[in-house]
Amino acid sequence: MVIDPNDTFVAIDFETANVRHDSACAVGLAACSGGHVVQSRSYLIRPPGRRFTFTRVHGLSWEDVRDAPTFGELWPISQGWLGPARFVAAHNAKFDRRVLNACCARYRLRPPRRRFVCTVELAHRQWPFASARLPDVCRRLGIPLRHHDAGSDALACARIVLAAEAERWRLR
Repeated sequence: MVIDPNDTFVAIDFETANVRHDSACAVGLAACSGGHVVQSRSYLIRPPGRRFTFTRVHGLSWEDVRDAPTFGELWPISQGWLGPARFVAAHNAKFDRRVLNACCARYRLRPPRRRFVCTVELAHRQWPFASARLPDVCRRLGIPLRHHDAGSDALACARIVLAAEAERWRLR
């Protein structure tokens, strides 16, 4: 499959260990081109500290990630995903962009200069849903979801963008 950079985007989802934005403990990525998901993957990340207060949300603990790469070690792989993307999509993009920027700052890395598309905002504009929470949008669009699993959330976010594109939504 030939990938057209003008028709390529990546959906991203972070899970964090605690309230610190640089405490990413998992990231999900889904690359899309030509109206299809062409690749998706999730990675565990060892955050800079052992404090986990969001285990009840995503089920991850220090024991799950202690042997995982740090964000800095994972960055070359993440850059490979984000490099060809025309834009990055995330459900509640402000959060994911904040996490990405905080993790890049911690490891003295330059964050990618890509436009972020928020699928919460996209869902509100595109469909008359009462709620744009990820589980609600997925239910309405028939998208499978294991909420707060970074890979599943990123894939669901990608499918929301693809559903909007199928209805003629385009990034301007």
